[in-house]
Amino acid sequence: MSALTAAAPYIVAGTSIMQYQQQGAIGKYNQAANNRAAEVLDGQATQIEQKAEFDVAQFNKSYQRVKGETRVSLAKSGVQVGTGSAANIALSNAIEAKLQENLIRYNSQVAAANKREEASFARIKGSIARQESKLAQIGTIATAGTTLLRMGDN
Repeated sequence: MSALTAAAPYIVAGTSIMQYQQQGAIGKYNQAANNRAAEVLDGQATQIEQKAEFDVAQFNKSYQRVKGETRVSLAKSGVQVGTGSAANIALSNAIEAKLQENLIRYNSQVAAANKREEASFARIKGSIARQESKLAQIGTIATAGTTLLRMGDN
């Protein structure tokens, strides 16, 4: 029996162990990377919600300015503010303002929900990557075992 033939089972075992360890490390890395991506996406969802609050505040500021300008314009033209057409205009503007505020909030909720859904899928991808690495590890052990058994038969 040559030295190479005698060493072959140890070489197979050693390389199989290294491959097994690397497959595990790759799976853990891929899972961690996907989990990190999920955290980033969750953060983006939170930022979208915070931006919506800012946008609503900015809109309300603009609305109050327009509301004041409208009252001044109506008063300058001699219209009694709070009655008749002036009241109808004010009511219409208030309804439109509330619709715009609701639209800003709704759009941000949809965008944030989409980001959170992407985050969920990233976590799922990470779990799948980890499970795939575990399956590869099982395959490595099975292949090494089969190879060692065949060597023993010879």
